[in-house]
Amino acid sequence: MNMDELIEQLKVDIIEQLNLADLNKDDIQADTPLFGTGLGLDSIDSLELSVLLERKYGVKITNSQEGKKVFQSLRTMAEFIMENQKK
Repeated sequence: MNMDELIEQLKVDIIEQLNLADLNKDDIQADTPLFGTGLGLDSIDSLELSVLLERKYGVKITNSQEGKKVFQSLRTMAEFIMENQKK
């Protein structure tokens, strides 16, 4: 899977995992901030995203500082998965 395909899959995964029924994948851009002014996710959402990354993609966030970097946007999530996923 290449970066663009992964970003598109993450859009679907996030909408499903977080029950964001009012959004569709075209509403989310790769560089939209996930927290704050972007999608407006909160700390509970970050825990759910951590579970998603571990279960579906086999990658684990080991500390909160790493999580802040990974969960900046879909692009940063995809980069983390691509760099850390077992081949």
